[in-house]
Amino acid sequence: MAETRTIARPYAEAVFKLAKSQNDLARWSDTLQLAATVAADENIRSLIGNPRISSRKLSELFLGICGDRLNEEGRNFILLLAENGRLEILPEVSELYEQLKTRYEGVLDAKVISAFAMNNAQLTDLVADLEARFKRKIEAKVSIDPELIGGVIVEIGDEVLDASVRGKLEAMAVALKS
Repeated sequence: MAETRTIARPYAEAVFKLAKSQNDLARWSDTLQLAATVAADENIRSLIGNPRISSRKLSELFLGICGDRLNEEGRNFILLLAENGRLEILPEVSELYEQLKTRYEGVLDAKVISAFAMNNAQLTDLVADLEARFKRKIEAKVSIDPELIGGVIVEIGDEVLDASVRGKLEAMAVALKS
């Protein structure tokens, strides 16, 4: 995985620079997500590693699947990756591009794990509190984990804010043992 990310990083950075210079970050985001979805397909993955399939045939198939949803630059990017035998890294290129894009836009991704489903008002309040704390725009993705008993855990980058009942019980257990 680390090797794939290392290979994907220069491609993601190059696309990001191009997208930024053209003020077209959203379109490139869509292009890379489409290409990553195609590259992640099980049938396409089996063809990518097949020595019987030339890079030309593979790129034609790939571009045929994407159809007219790719502009000329997107098509050229796919052709470049196919020519270099790198189509399999498209999911990582897309992921790294999105990280660069959100960092550039000043947006932090927050993973919110809640014991119960949150209504819009609760989520809006939580995001507002996080934005005040981090002084950046926050995009939250919520998942449910009933084992938390109550409360939430918020993960932003490598920082974890544990406001769950389970976390507080574990902290109390550690305090009582010491």
